[in-house]
Amino acid sequence: MYTLKKSLGQHFLRDENICKKIVESLQQHPFTQLLEVGPGGGALTKYLIQLPDISFKAVELDQEKVEYLLQTYPALEGKIIHKSFLELEPPFEGVFTVIGNFPYNISTQILFHVLDWRTQIDAVIGMFQKEVAQRAAAPHGSKTYGVLSVLIQAFFEVEYLFDVAEGCFNPPPKVKSGVIRLRPRKAVPPMRSEKEFTTLVKTAFNQRRKTLRNACKSLFDSATLSDPLFLKRAEQLSVEEFAQLSFRMRQSGTA
Repeated sequence: MYTLKKSLGQHFLRDENICKKIVESLQQHPFTQLLEVGPGGGALTKYLIQLPDISFKAVELDQEKVEYLLQTYPALEGKIIHKSFLELEPPFEGVFTVIGNFPYNISTQILFHVLDWRTQIDAVIGMFQKEVAQRAAAPHGSKTYGVLSVLIQAFFEVEYLFDVAEGCFNPPPKVKSGVIRLRPRKAVPPMRSEKEFTTLVKTAFNQRRKTLRNACKSLFDSATLSDPLFLKRAEQLSVEEFAQLSFRMRQSGTA
């Protein structure tokens, strides 16, 4: 068998009904190339390798889990990449789908890494700590809406699929989990540049209790700041409004 490593945030899924539900969610959209992130003990992997006409790869950091998977599922020979997902280059040519029970200690970093790959990603089905999953899917105006929400939703449609209870894992985590689906937006809202958009969003939410006039005064000239829009707080602006606002930033705000 194998050991569980707290340092890697390992909580392995053991509920077969949840495993099947995740795989069913994956199959609602057609795909031909699939990357599993952190297969661990193979709870999802054993179903994924049975999918017909799919080019499959898995990325796993833990050498012990790599050895266990290869021994248990010989079909994985040549399909496991022994590496950190955060250091991985896109493992396929063309578009591919990503699936995983993502380690909670790097879940936000994982979403931003997915964002870097967005031109090649046609879907992500991911299980995250519930708080992170909710933030990724949060609508504007909600308390959970923040930097992650805006930056992810600018490029992906995010759908919160279902909760997963602590008892579905070994060992049970101290928090609930949630499964979300990301699909590329048909139209990304126009923005002056991704860099300026990101700077604006991070600056606005850095002092989220303040109005935009106070939180973002370093990014706009005084005439622009007199617009009543700047009396709002960051959580009140939609993704599209942030994108439109990026065109009004002064050039010095891009530094």
